[in-house]
Amino acid sequence: MIQPKHLEELSRRVLENLPKGLATVHEDMRDNLRAGLSNALTQMDLVTREEFDVQAGVLRRTRERLEALEAQVAELERRLAD
Repeated sequence: MIQPKHLEELSRRVLENLPKGLATVHEDMRDNLRAGLSNALTQMDLVTREEFDVQAGVLRRTRERLEALEAQVAELERRLAD
């Protein structure tokens, strides 16, 4: 899930770019913006970096195994052809 510090940084950047006349509603907007961003990001069904790294490792090992099996099949085919 999204880290709270990342969500805070994103909402801070958006609020910094709002017109200065809106400073009086800054607190309410910050809270509403944070809640809206959190809800939108939650609905995106994102994975954590840790989950991504685990799956990348699984994929890497699967590729290595596939390459080894392909080499074995090629060697067996070569033997059969001789």
